[in-house]
Amino acid sequence: MTKSFFLHSDKNTKNIQIKKNIINFFINEGNNTITELSKELDLSIPTITKFINELTELQLITEYGKVQTTGGRYPILYGLKPDSLYFIGADMSRHYLNIALMNFKGEIVDYQMGIKYSFENTPESFDLLHKHLQNFIDNVKVPKDRLFNINLNISGRVNPESGYSYSSFYFSEQPITEILTEKLNFNVGIDNDTRAMALGEYMSGVVEGEKNVIFVNVSWGLGIGIIIDGKPYYGKSGFSGEFGHFPIFDNEILCHCGKKGCLETEASGLAIHRMVIERIQNGESSILTEMVKDLNTLTLTDILKAIEKEDPLCIEIVEQVGYTLGKYIAGLINIFNPELVVIGGQVSQAEGFILLPIKSSIRKYSLNLVNRDSKIVVSKLKQKAGIVGACMVARSRLFDYKDI
Repeated sequence: MTKSFFLHSDKNTKNIQIKKNIINFFINEGNNTITELSKELDLSIPTITKFINELTELQLITEYGKVQTTGGRYPILYGLKPDSLYFIGADMSRHYLNIALMNFKGEIVDYQMGIKYSFENTPESFDLLHKHLQNFIDNVKVPKDRLFNINLNISGRVNPESGYSYSSFYFSEQPITEILTEKLNFNVGIDNDTRAMALGEYMSGVVEGEKNVIFVNVSWGLGIGIIIDGKPYYGKSGFSGEFGHFPIFDNEILCHCGKKGCLETEASGLAIHRMVIERIQNGESSILTEMVKDLNTLTLTDILKAIEKEDPLCIEIVEQVGYTLGKYIAGLINIFNPELVVIGGQVSQAEGFILLPIKSSIRKYSLNLVNRDSKIVVSKLKQKAGIVGACMVARSRLFDYKDI
């Protein structure tokens, strides 16, 4: 576990809270001056200076030079010291695992993408996940006493507060976070993958000052991450964002949640995958029959590669799914009136082929007065949104543990 943070050395609750507020200010706003901190936290400059000096002595804060101003003294910029603490984020998907290491300042300093990992809801799959995480920890080139916290993204129903994942690895009464903490000997937390992706995009992606954002994760499944007034929205039990399980269609397609007619059955990577296979089996032509000899091995990645090669069948299906999805995103816009809607997840790699029909459908089905204030864009972080978000979640839990 990490070195003792700053709570043990200060028994004054008010002082501890001020230090937390200073750290959070630098996390959210970046480098800044004591004067700006004083204004933001409504504390005197001498008081802020005192705490900045204490945090500097603890090597959590450092100087970043002086700000050039017209006349008078040049104020000093302060910010988080990058190498004081590190965080690990892991993003688990159906066919692979991505893991990253982030420093205190929020910069990704090491990562592994596309680690071969076929997710199954079994103890064996969980043990393999643990081995991959342990291997990454063993090989990171930073002092282990500065590695503070790990976060694992999991799809579906996840309660970050209790540490239980109800969709995956729910094998015992012990929370998955406790099991992994014991196995890895580091603090481990979990969060919903889409919500973490939304935070990653918000903190270091396409978001440019917007405070109310909806992130739509169109991957194998379908979910949304909601940012309200700059903060992720969790709901009562951490289950917010289950957009894919809206009961929309009168079909007989069984969703993985166990119900029929979910939006996800017609508007997701899973839906695209099913439609492509059905239409090829019905005799329609596609370059996929040359790329993939056995349709049983067809992946979403294969379909996206076919789209890059302008395969008409795959493009038509993705556009159809985009238009369907846009209709229900229009409903979200009518409800939330967000400043920004970000289309992310693996299917967003189709870019214009998915984005244009989504926008067209939104214009048709949402209220004009509402949608004119909402920008619709594709994720900037793309396939790295998950690990960036996972690391950001790990850092955001800086004050959640008793040993700091």
